[in-house]
Amino acid sequence: MFTIKNYVKVKDLEEAYELNQKRNNVVLGGIMWLKMGSRNIQNAIDLSALGLEKIEETEDSFEIGCMATLRQLETDSRLNSYFDGAIAESVKSIVGVQFRNTATIGGSIYGRFGFSDPLTCLLVLDTYVELYKKGIIPLSEFVDMPRDNDILVKIIIKKDTRKVSYLSYRKTATDLPVLTCAVARTEDGWLAAIGARPARAKLIRDERKMLGREPEEDEIAVFQSFVEENTVFKSNMRGSGEYRRHLAGVLLRRGIRAVSERGE
Repeated sequence: MFTIKNYVKVKDLEEAYELNQKRNNVVLGGIMWLKMGSRNIQNAIDLSALGLEKIEETEDSFEIGCMATLRQLETDSRLNSYFDGAIAESVKSIVGVQFRNTATIGGSIYGRFGFSDPLTCLLVLDTYVELYKKGIIPLSEFVDMPRDNDILVKIIIKKDTRKVSYLSYRKTATDLPVLTCAVARTEDGWLAAIGARPARAKLIRDERKMLGREPEEDEIAVFQSFVEENTVFKSNMRGSGEYRRHLAGVLLRRGIRAVSERGE
């Protein structure tokens, strides 16, 4: 439950940015996670009049406005055809359709929540965020930046030849994930992201080239050990750190095999 003193439907991003600099002002987005907290909001900032809900395809990228809903990502045939259905897979288990019809991708990514499925998935794609003041920043850098009061305008996913797979483990179908895992094979090698550790997702690059284009089981085992040894897993009500470490190995192997089976 939260209390709003003033509701402001902003006319442009500059107005939103100026309002957002004050501590007790909040960008609403879809307010799906915001409503889980308890706070007094001086000015609730609504971006819905700025046309930021579109998913647009250009010659070299997909541009997703911050107000696009998770349901839009789930059902967009262009996104899911190009990225092997991984984006739809990363959002389809988030609560339910009613929730995904209002929760925005901007809120999910800007919040950098430890339990964020789409954050894990987008990390292994060539993804960037466009911030109103700071400009375009790789998602892999943005995820570790300290929180500030900038405005996330859009998410940009570059087109390339990478193959990708997304997996998660939940105790029940619509619960928060116990662990999330995304895998991608690029022209330069393999990438993996492990999320819900329960910390925010971490990107791991196969810089030592442990995996070939179509890796054998022994190569997968070596990379699996590397990921497990270089990733921090902690415990919470959904599982222990050791349990998460085991799950990471299982999901990682499945993801690598799924990508390899798709061929080039």
